Amino acid sequence: MSVVPAEVLPGGALGVEETAPGGGAAAELGPRARLWPSLAAVYRAQLSRARVARIPLLFVATFQSVGIMIMMRGVVDSRGEAQSVVAGSSVVVVAYVALNLLAQYFGQLRASGGLDHYATLPVPPASVVLGAAAAYASFTVPGTLVTAAFGCVLFGLPLGNLWILVAVIPLAGAALAGLGAACGLLAPRPELATLLGQLGMSAALLLGVLPPDRMPGIIRLARDLLPSTYGVEAYARTFGAHPDWAVVLVDLGVCAGVGVVSLAVATWAYRRAAVR
Repeated sequence: MSVVPAEVLPGGALGVEETAPGGGAAAELGPRARLWPSLAAVYRAQLSRARVARIPLLFVATFQSVGIMIMMRGVVDSRGEAQSVVAGSSVVVVAYVALNLLAQYFGQLRASGGLDHYATLPVPPASVVLGAAAAYASFTVPGTLVTAAFGCVLFGLPLGNLWILVAVIPLAGAALAGLGAACGLLAPRPELATLLGQLGMSAALLLGVLPPDRMPGIIRLARDLLPSTYGVEAYARTFGAHPDWAVVLVDLGVCAGVGVVSLAVATWAYRRAAVR
């Protein structure tokens, strides 16, 4: 029996090579965990960890968006503007958690050495990023639904289109969660990660809630570059009597595409931060 160096074993873990009775090859260690089972395990662990802060998190995110709609009630003067305000305020709840809080979480995790714990686990890096992002995004569902329902009642809009949030929340959440995780993992200090998260949420708030017709041309361009904008537009378009579902699907497709890219960047940032 001989000790095998750690660097030659799968996953870099320490182990012992056992020689078979007939002088055969040593027994191999078990394979690394697959993506989806690992993702589910990380998701459950993160959900349990964040459950302690669920009530204040939901209250702050929802109260902020409801307050915005109450203030805008005396400003908007058309149905189209009201649709933008309600849709934008609903997506701001997603941005507060998926972008702002996730950036802070990964920034603190990197600064405290918490990434070393995940690096020792035999799980794919993508499962860590996706699991944490999905857990944080899950807390946005009640607040987003409450905000959307309150806004529809406040502005006299129909409640029958709330079902579209079933698609808007995960797709816009994926795009914003990827950006938030990347900011937290790439920022050299946790304070900078918090700043980037706050700036991103502020951009989602200002560019998503304010009616686009009242924005200057350069601000509209910046609005088009923000991925959450397409979730806002997809939701706002469903208020009409005859929504253009093809355009709604295009907006949701943009959110999905940005989500794939941003989560891929966040996974790369996780690998980069974990090896340092």
